[in-house]
Amino acid sequence: MQKYDPQAIETKWQRRWEESGLFACELDDARDKYYVLEMFPYPSGRIHMGHVRNYSIGDALARSKRMQGFNVLHPMGWDAFGMPAENAAIKHGTHPATWTYENIANMRTQLKRMGYSYDWRREIATCNPKYYRWEQLFFLKFYEKGLLYRKNAPQNWCETCHTVLANEQVIDGCCWRCDQPVVQKELTQWFLRITDYAEELLECLDTKMAGWPERVVTMQRNWIGKSIGAELEFAVEGGGAIKVFTTRPDTLFGATFMSLAAEHPMVETLIAGRPEAAAVRAFVEKVRNMDRIVRQAEDLEKEGVFTGAYAVNPVTGARIPVYVANFVLMGYGTGAVMAVPAHDQRDFEFARKYELPMTVVIQPEGEPALDPATMDAAYTEPGVLVHSGKFDGMANEAAKKAIVDFLGAKGLGTPTVNYRLRDWNISRQRYWGAPIPMVHCEKCGVVPEKEENLPVLLPLDAAMRPDGRSPLPDIEAFVNCTCPKCGGPARRETDTMDTFVESSWYYIRYACARHEDAPFDAAAVKHFLPVDQYIGGIEHAILHLLYSRFFVKVLRDLGYLEMDEPFHNLLTQGMVLMDGAKMSKSKGNVVDPDEMIARYGADTVRLFCLFAAPPERDFDWSEKGIEGAHRFVNRVWRLAEELEGRLAPVAPCSYAPSDDAPEAARRLRHKEHLTAQKIRDDIADKFQFNTAIAAAMELVNLLYLVKDELAATDEGLAALSSAMNTTLAVLAPITPHLSEELWESLGHERPVILEPWPVVDAAALTLDVVTVIVQVNGKLRAKMDVPADASREEIEKLALAEKNVIRHIEGKTVRKVLVIPGKLVNVVVGG
Repeated sequence: MQKYDPQAIETKWQRRWEESGLFACELDDARDKYYVLEMFPYPSGRIHMGHVRNYSIGDALARSKRMQGFNVLHPMGWDAFGMPAENAAIKHGTHPATWTYENIANMRTQLKRMGYSYDWRREIATCNPKYYRWEQLFFLKFYEKGLLYRKNAPQNWCETCHTVLANEQVIDGCCWRCDQPVVQKELTQWFLRITDYAEELLECLDTKMAGWPERVVTMQRNWIGKSIGAELEFAVEGGGAIKVFTTRPDTLFGATFMSLAAEHPMVETLIAGRPEAAAVRAFVEKVRNMDRIVRQAEDLEKEGVFTGAYAVNPVTGARIPVYVANFVLMGYGTGAVMAVPAHDQRDFEFARKYELPMTVVIQPEGEPALDPATMDAAYTEPGVLVHSGKFDGMANEAAKKAIVDFLGAKGLGTPTVNYRLRDWNISRQRYWGAPIPMVHCEKCGVVPEKEENLPVLLPLDAAMRPDGRSPLPDIEAFVNCTCPKCGGPARRETDTMDTFVESSWYYIRYACARHEDAPFDAAAVKHFLPVDQYIGGIEHAILHLLYSRFFVKVLRDLGYLEMDEPFHNLLTQGMVLMDGAKMSKSKGNVVDPDEMIARYGADTVRLFCLFAAPPERDFDWSEKGIEGAHRFVNRVWRLAEELEGRLAPVAPCSYAPSDDAPEAARRLRHKEHLTAQKIRDDIADKFQFNTAIAAAMELVNLLYLVKDELAATDEGLAALSSAMNTTLAVLAPITPHLSEELWESLGHERPVILEPWPVVDAAALTLDVVTVIVQVNGKLRAKMDVPADASREEIEKLALAEKNVIRHIEGKTVRKVLVIPGKLVNVVVGG
């Protein structure tokens, strides 16, 4: 055999795989399907180690499932629209399309060099009109169903990116893309009614998400944020009323002031003509530009301003002041809060700061009465009502319904369910995105484009503006159009769709990527969907995953799908770090995959990324670690080299020992079958690639220990041949090029990836029994049968329990017990 040359070996097998179409997947009802998918990348130009880890996990799973007989769908594509391409094109003086397609070509080459088993025939790019034409059709169908609407409202606006952002895209007050501060801006935007599906999205978390990490389920549940309570009315002095949503109607008698969101539409009415107006407007402007997440934080310093207006508590008749407060959001409930400082911590902090009154209305049972003057925190635990009129003495949980019923009879309150989830703003004021298929006609208003006119093409002759603003409004050939309804002159919508729309359904299109007559081929979608295993970062727990779940439910209701959820199982892999920090070009701590492949080969890179840590955990890149992985790969190669010409191309796990088989052969067979089972289970069921690889290393170590002894006999060679073939088969999902090359060198004609997973013999998993000689001071005193893998401690205990051994050590001091596992025990005694 020649020296291990990963560059030559890997390119050889990658070429063979591609030429033979080995990983092409067709609809096959005769086999169970398995759809494994890693979240598709944005084509930034180069893959990074995070990509490598993600895709190596998916590929190892795909290959192992293929060997287990599944019809594996494993596609790849590109999340190709979005601001980064537009910004990069402006920076480099090129066009976003040119930039994007060049990057796709480069990254495709990199992924192929890693040897991933993708069905490249199904490759999609979301910027291709053949893809987004169907997205525009979905837009029209959603519009017909009443799930799309336009409204004018304050929006998160990024001055740097010149576009709006969904609430989920604002991180700590900054844009998720450019990390610049976000402000509020009044705009008319398109919204998807995701709130119409809030309850089903929530219910399915409990009934259909058993294969998802609990952390992600919890994050989505909290983001949807269901609250059961009541909507109450507080009359305002001088006319009008303020509606509030509360989950604590049992505390209504303790409401001593009101807090409004800065965005509340009644603020201007309340302050009109009042001396407080200027101060309130200044405060409102300040708060409106705060990050919504920051405004909800428990440690936020509570601030507010008095409007000069008063409301009336509907049950006590008390006159209570109305404030604007920084911790109240318009997006939750009604944007108004009845403040009960004795029983809500935020209200408590606010009341202490502004010296507002408190009234205790719930007392803990069997404890001293609470006194507002001495309380250092709000009391939020269960108790009985006090200072609450006819409801005094009632348990607070029972009082919730009783008080709502009381108010309902007076027309002042109704039971209500509220959700934190807001409708999804999908309008973006950027060029590089899917055009929204709507037109604006002076006669007919806003009109949907005709389906037969789709796709509405994004003009590729647009010149990018240096300031980043979209050129679409200035392209007359694009903007000026004919009204689909009246035939008169009209103007196209110049906003484009949020790129999360594209990523909300791409995984369905993979099932029928070249289908031209409709967005989906019903038979293919029914066969392959839902995705059996989805793999991606935890950072997508809310945005992408929630939107995808919503999209599936709407497409189901439109008749395109039969499933309720897109992803049966979800794995969120950890990050690849350098010295404890996330890899970043600006920090200079990036490891280039191409450089590692050139130095060590793709198999070594794959092996290290899978071995370094369990997939859900972060791991630190280590030169020692990847060098260790490279040593193991070379160790397997040298093993095959040392046994070259003596091993047979037999089926894995095929050795059947004769009655007089050597103990080493039996021990090797046991380890071989145990390893095949463990690696199968660890990869396919547990995703514990690190322990799977460790098991393979143990098998290789044992092969080295017994090879010289076993190579001396025909039966020994049969055991070695079986174990070596098994080693290559179980490593095939992890180090596929190495496995294929050595598999072929043994004399096999078919690739190892086409072989079935080694068939484990349950009998081989049972520990073999070996005979151990027991000596006392070097003289034979007993022979005993023990399990071949018994520990030293177990063997020593058994030896000392032998009757003849007991007789020869009785009355003497045992000074030492020498144990050679599987062979000998020598008990050293003295007088």
